[in-house]
Amino acid sequence: MPILPEPLQKLISALSRLPGIGPKSASRLAFYLLTAPEEVSLTLAEALVGLKSATGTCRVCANITLSDQDICEICANPERDASLVCVVEEPLDVLAIERTGGFNGQYAVLHGVLSPIDGVGPDDLKIDLLLSRARGGVVREVILATNPSMEGDATALYLQRQLTPLGVRVTRLARGLPVGGDLEYTDQNTLLRALSGRSEL
Repeated sequence: MPILPEPLQKLISALSRLPGIGPKSASRLAFYLLTAPEEVSLTLAEALVGLKSATGTCRVCANITLSDQDICEICANPERDASLVCVVEEPLDVLAIERTGGFNGQYAVLHGVLSPIDGVGPDDLKIDLLLSRARGGVVREVILATNPSMEGDATALYLQRQLTPLGVRVTRLARGLPVGGDLEYTDQNTLLRALSGRSEL
């Protein structure tokens, strides 16, 4: 097996540590950057350096914001309904919900889910921020929009138990059949949830 120059090997190693990037993909990316115009590599390097130094988290919802801003654009927007809070696992989930254009409340970003196997407990997530907002008296409803996984469901159940005594209405995203999906190709759990969550026409 040919030995690669150390800088190239270091780049491949660094890229392969990214989620969804295996050794082959990392090698392709590294060789692309090696042969691409220098401005491509420099732009990428500057973006990576600025990623950590120029970003921070919102002190209200824990979403990603600029490092010189205490509050993100969503929380700072007076037209957003501060009494309606949607709880999501990661900042990417905020983008997904915002793309729908159907939600006008604020968010609470947990930065993960409860996972005792991985050693992730309530203190490792941004749950305290959410609970302090709920105790403030402004929040009337919390929508739990964690993923429909074992960890997501466990996190939602934990949050429901923490929020209900505070007099806050707690709801969960509906789950069921995707639009345009065929019953014959639907997995058993999704079909069972669709049946149990059926609604009036």
